[in-house]
Amino acid sequence: MREVAKDVFCVGGTDVNWVLVRDGSDLTLIDSGWLGDREAVEESIRAIGHRPQDVRAILLTHAHLDHMGALNHMHDQYGTPVYMDPAEVTQARDGHLEQASPMDVALRAWRPSVLAWSYRIMRAGALKHLKIPHALPFPSEGALDLPGHPVPVACHGHSSGHSAYHLPGAGVVATGDALVTAHPTARSAGPQLLPSFFSYSPRAALAALDVLGELSADVLVPGHGAPWRGALSDAAARARRHVLKE
Repeated sequence: MREVAKDVFCVGGTDVNWVLVRDGSDLTLIDSGWLGDREAVEESIRAIGHRPQDVRAILLTHAHLDHMGALNHMHDQYGTPVYMDPAEVTQARDGHLEQASPMDVALRAWRPSVLAWSYRIMRAGALKHLKIPHALPFPSEGALDLPGHPVPVACHGHSSGHSAYHLPGAGVVATGDALVTAHPTARSAGPQLLPSFFSYSPRAALAALDVLGELSADVLVPGHGAPWRGALSDAAARARRHVLKE
């Protein structure tokens, strides 16, 4: 766990991150790892001196299994609401997810790093079917009335309703999978897009970098990889150059 800015914490699970935002005694949770990360999500909340009941809401960047794992648990145990872009709600509720298939991964599993990652995520629940029947669209436009006052940022492409979350007061953007800094299937580290087979629309995912690059923040907290410090415009430019090199 890293406190990347005052009261903003990046927590690593099974090759995926989630974010805790604190405001006094209350928390916002952004994403929630794999099914196998449920206990780790609760442990991370307690590690900063809070209880799971202190989470006022969970914000989902996108409806992929590696970000949805603790959503039902938190809702069933503590009544925690889960919000996301309206375009993600139907996918989350019915479980028909816009994500890479097992075959997409298997075709690349000849690489040792991908094979090892595949084993880890299977143990964490990658082959499970998951629905979030209580998924809700954002309750309002603009900054949400939640700890940290997160602002949803539409950056569709990785999925049809992918959102990042801007925390203007902290100078942080939780980018989910719209902009990452590493992944076991990637060949290098640094700001980049995930390999195109992960994206619902690779062209839209590339265009979403323009949106992220306009945000005023100097800390990027990705869904995969280590947090990155620097202007978001620079991170987006680096990601574009990374695509051109591929």
